[in-house]
Amino acid sequence: MANAYTQIYVMLVFGVKGRRNLITDDHEDEIYKYISGIIRNKAQKLLQINRMPDHIHILASLKPDKSISDLVRDIKSNSSKFINESKWLADKFHWQMGFGAFSYSRSQIDDVVHYIKDQKEHHKKISFKDEYIKLLDLFGIEYDERYLFQ
Repeated sequence: MANAYTQIYVMLVFGVKGRRNLITDDHEDEIYKYISGIIRNKAQKLLQINRMPDHIHILASLKPDKSISDLVRDIKSNSSKFINESKWLADKFHWQMGFGAFSYSRSQIDDVVHYIKDQKEHHKKISFKDEYIKLLDLFGIEYDERYLFQ
């Protein structure tokens, strides 16, 4: 897109279906590399990624020609397929339906990167459910709790 100058930073958050603890330390690097490749192949820029066993946080710089929903769909469908084809799990792996997308300004990026890097320490104090609801509330996003974690 000629003469389009943008700076769009978004933290994407989504969980494993049923909030199951299926993302293990054993395959963390492979999952990160795979998701990084998806983002790069979609001409977006990954700034930070980290996970807990039941969810993942991704901070990316996005170009305006790709919808967030399309990017998340591609990440979730392709990474699920990769995990399932790798046969790391006895059961089939699925991400939850839906996702959270939270926008940040350039001045907040260092804090968000630190927040994502510090997930393991952070979740000693707060559950994923509580963290997710806190983010939704902080950003003023309306939600129906019945549909947050399916």
